[in-house]
Amino acid sequence: MSADGHTHKAGTVNRRRLAIAFGLTASVLVAEVIGAIITGSLALLVDAAHMLTDTGGLLVALFAAQLMQRPATSRRTWGLRRAEVLAATAQAAVLLGVGLFVVIEAVQRFNQPAEIASVELLVFGIIGLVANVVAIVVLSGGRGDNLNMRAAFLEVLNDALGSVAVIVAAIVIMTTGFQQADSIAALLVGMLIVPRTLRLLRDALDMLLESVPRGIDLDEVRQHLLDEEHVIDVHDLHITQIATGLPVLTAHVVVEAGCFHDGHAPEITQALQRCVAEHFLVAIDHATFQLEPATAQPGHLVH
Repeated sequence: MSADGHTHKAGTVNRRRLAIAFGLTASVLVAEVIGAIITGSLALLVDAAHMLTDTGGLLVALFAAQLMQRPATSRRTWGLRRAEVLAATAQAAVLLGVGLFVVIEAVQRFNQPAEIASVELLVFGIIGLVANVVAIVVLSGGRGDNLNMRAAFLEVLNDALGSVAVIVAAIVIMTTGFQQADSIAALLVGMLIVPRTLRLLRDALDMLLESVPRGIDLDEVRQHLLDEEHVIDVHDLHITQIATGLPVLTAHVVVEAGCFHDGHAPEITQALQRCVAEHFLVAIDHATFQLEPATAQPGHLVH
């Protein structure tokens, strides 16, 4: 199967995974809203609010997964592959807001605990956990494919952790009567949301800012290029990432002037492309090299 065929098939599978996870999460959202009204639990209400953002996030992820499959055009030469970055950034921003709200609200509620219907809280917590575990299993196979799938997986994982916190809080309240356990559970949910969200936001912003992709050392790439036969200097070397698994390299390479006279230049270009595609942990298949004769670069042999 060609690379494009493999990508299309993976995209179809991921859309199916996202659709299933969206259906499960939306169902749990409705159940938790009802449960929060019945039990009066902040932890369940917070988890329902988290579910609301995650349901919206999964819907955005599903939409982005569909956009990512659109072919390239003369206007958008990479297609809409970067839709994953925009979707992940939006999801991370919303999740961060929810996480901060949870922390503030939990601290305030801790000083003024409310009566919690612990049995009902336990039931709704278990319902949420079961649905989240199923969604985790569905999404786990595609979580490494791109940022969009990773964001969706993290959202569902956070939901599951939130459900565990709700269940523990319900058991503590049932056995000890310690009502503040509800606020503590809500606080834990917030603390789980924020660090993961910050990491996701960092990765998405790195891609938007066209930073060198993680796992690629620019100096190491430069040195490998310089070690190629006939290469004298490498300058204007840039490595960015269009989307997950799609790093792009451009560079100006100064070579011996004789290479342009003896017809050796095309072989050098091929050698450079093999170098970046095969020598590193992250393969760079989209590389553009502009060859320049040494005589055309006076005083620019060191960059």
